[in-house]
Amino acid sequence: MAEDNNSINPMEQALDNFNQVQVGDVVEAEVLSIDDHQLVVGIDNSGVEGVVPARELSGSSKTDIHELAKVGDKLELLVMRRSNNDKEDGSFILSQRRIANRKKYEKMAQLQAEDATVTGQVTGTVKSGLLVDIDGLRGFVPASMISDHFVRDLKRFVGQELELKIIEVEAANNRFVLSHKEIAAAQKAEQEAKVFAELLPGDVLEAQVSRLTNFGAFIDLGGVDGLVHISQISHQHIAKPSDVLEPGQTVKVKVLDLDPERGRISLSIKATQPGPWEDAAAKIAPGDEVDGVVRRLTDFGAFIEVLPGVEGLLHVSQISWDRINKPADVLEVGQELHLKVLNLDVDQKRLGLSLKALIPDPHAKEETKEPEDDHYTLPEEERGFSLGDMVDADQFK
Repeated sequence: MAEDNNSINPMEQALDNFNQVQVGDVVEAEVLSIDDHQLVVGIDNSGVEGVVPARELSGSSKTDIHELAKVGDKLELLVMRRSNNDKEDGSFILSQRRIANRKKYEKMAQLQAEDATVTGQVTGTVKSGLLVDIDGLRGFVPASMISDHFVRDLKRFVGQELELKIIEVEAANNRFVLSHKEIAAAQKAEQEAKVFAELLPGDVLEAQVSRLTNFGAFIDLGGVDGLVHISQISHQHIAKPSDVLEPGQTVKVKVLDLDPERGRISLSIKATQPGPWEDAAAKIAPGDEVDGVVRRLTDFGAFIEVLPGVEGLLHVSQISWDRINKPADVLEVGQELHLKVLNLDVDQKRLGLSLKALIPDPHAKEETKEPEDDHYTLPEEERGFSLGDMVDADQFK
């Protein structure tokens, strides 16, 4: 005779129903009650109750649980684990949030298989990279995969949207790794091609200083950096670029050279500024008295800076009324002098100076007339003069 169903032990029936629910199952459940911290639900076709903590309903801890569910609602839930709480003995801990995440992971895995890219917003940083949000799913971009070059300041990416390539998707361990490196390289190549197509040597434009080094300044030309070598920053000598420039500063630059094959652009700041010699004629003239500083000494004279970037020659014959073998015998670098301008040729960048013209000739007799201003041809050397072109001292007397 068949056993009557009514004779089945209720405890055995409850245990059988309990064992029908397994960790990892996706189940339908009805909301039985709600408090501020959790939902109590009844799992359909099992007679088993479960608990859904508020944090497992929504990814946001600030959302009011009463706005997310009501008594009688039917929810699709993931069975996470059996409860360890004595007060909830026989029940399970369930999650709605992880159901949504599982579907998102599945979608990301499909996009990875298709070699598609996704767009994510950078929400924060850790020491080893960036945290990004992609449709509510948290991903990670290692620092080595942010760009095609080393990135020192990760915080500048916070709030930005980045196009990303999916590297690894592992829902079981909540592992979602992405990369911007390949995309950054492709974007850079595209920007370089555009910049090189639009620029020509001689072009003058305004741009911002992106970074400084000891040998020059890199200028952002719209995603591509051009280099202003330290020698092209100013007409005056500077010890290091940071003495006159800072990152973010807007400067006017002239394109000196383009090398598309090597991806290099040479720029100049000083080429956009008036040279010191252009203003020299307005500031000094033959016969003027000027102050200067000895910058260099040679066997035939001393080079004196009388204006920033403007040096003149004090020939050895114009230093003293007495005979001098070499300038270093009576002058030294850095010494300040008061001089007379003998002649000025702005086009040739030549300036003749005299020290003795401001000193009475101790050898002259009273009836001797004052000598007229000397006129002579200056020797060629760098900055307008040549070390190899020696001039007979007699023509300066």
